[in-house]
Amino acid sequence: MDQQPSSQQLAAESPAETPQPPAHPPTDSYSPAPQSRGGRRALAICGVVIVVVASSLGAGAFGAWLAQQKSSPLTNQKDGNSVVSNGEVDVSQVVNRVSPSVVSITTQTTGSSRYGRRQVQSAGTGIIISANGYVMTNKHVVGKAQRLQITKSDGTQYSHVKLVGADPLNDVAFLKIEGAKDLVPAQLGDSGTTRVGQQVIAIGNSLGRYQNTVTSGVISGKGRPVQAASDNNKVESLIDLLQTDAAINPGNSGGPLLNVAGQVIGINTAVVSEAQSVGFAIPINATKGLVRSVLETGKVQKGYVGVYFTDITPDIRVAQRLPVSNGALISRDRASSDSDEDDETTSGSRRSHAAVEPGSPADKAGLREGDIITKVNDKKVGEQGGFGSLISEFRPGETVSLTVLRQGKEQKVSLTLSEYKQSADAAQ
Repeated sequence: MDQQPSSQQLAAESPAETPQPPAHPPTDSYSPAPQSRGGRRALAICGVVIVVVASSLGAGAFGAWLAQQKSSPLTNQKDGNSVVSNGEVDVSQVVNRVSPSVVSITTQTTGSSRYGRRQVQSAGTGIIISANGYVMTNKHVVGKAQRLQITKSDGTQYSHVKLVGADPLNDVAFLKIEGAKDLVPAQLGDSGTTRVGQQVIAIGNSLGRYQNTVTSGVISGKGRPVQAASDNNKVESLIDLLQTDAAINPGNSGGPLLNVAGQVIGINTAVVSEAQSVGFAIPINATKGLVRSVLETGKVQKGYVGVYFTDITPDIRVAQRLPVSNGALISRDRASSDSDEDDETTSGSRRSHAAVEPGSPADKAGLREGDIITKVNDKKVGEQGGFGSLISEFRPGETVSLTVLRQGKEQKVSLTLSEYKQSADAAQ
């Protein structure tokens, strides 16, 4: 697992205003991808992470691209069929395959300024995940939009678009084009098998003006954490992101990061505004449980474990004198959690909480503070994804096998996920 850099502050980029400072001064300045027009500050947060959440699809199998692209994106193929000529990837062929599955999203929101109320328009990107009109994007692309419009790569426009729901803890949202049929869904790959240095391709609505802009690069790092300052200066985080040097510009948010087989391995979500070619994408495996719930039920249903945890880094291993270099340490002093509750109360005092939420699936399974989770089913935590991403491959009601290290002894724990219940202030 790559050593994680120090946390850095995310801030939104705006053409007419300087973003409000975050609660803690940034070391570097990051920008989420959507482009906002009209002088209003774009939504500054790229997502929320306090959970040990679950919602994604299992790593399973992935079928052949051509056989599955018109039925379901959840196919089973580990490496995909690369388009290679003379030892080089033919990016144009990959793009031709995938472009019909990439859409531009335009949102309209009523905003306020010193001159009164006005309409603010923003733009982002989305990924078609079903033939009947379901689209996945970033939550910050949608924001609190009152009107949504989707445009396909061939220029076809859809105005009857509704928000199905969003993951309150990660920067993911789902839309539905009403009455749509015969769309071409993208094929979802396996982000757990990505390697630093492998070639990737990004497609997006760059700057909200240049639809289906294509850039390419490599995976620069894995397991990266970033932080964002919301409109009220509350600092929230995303963890376990893919880092890439493929150019990701404002407007690219919600678009696909692809492998050379044309499979989606990430959702482009943020860029470093004061650096050269440093962008971030949400690993696609961390969305697959949500995708399955949307495709099967028409609702966003998220799995819930009920522990506070910290993904182990080399520094944490040394500081805590842990016996392993990879895994998730269940601890009340954590970097990540499975609850949407803030660590601080409204009075500013530190909220006390148990490492394992009473009555939660984790509690019922017998997990304890100090346990180190090293595997989710057969996937190694830290090598094939952080604990949050791995557990997010499953839906509520599904049972997973956890390998747990307790007082130097390894044991298996069976845990059935419940449905995550978001609080009113977490719903956006």
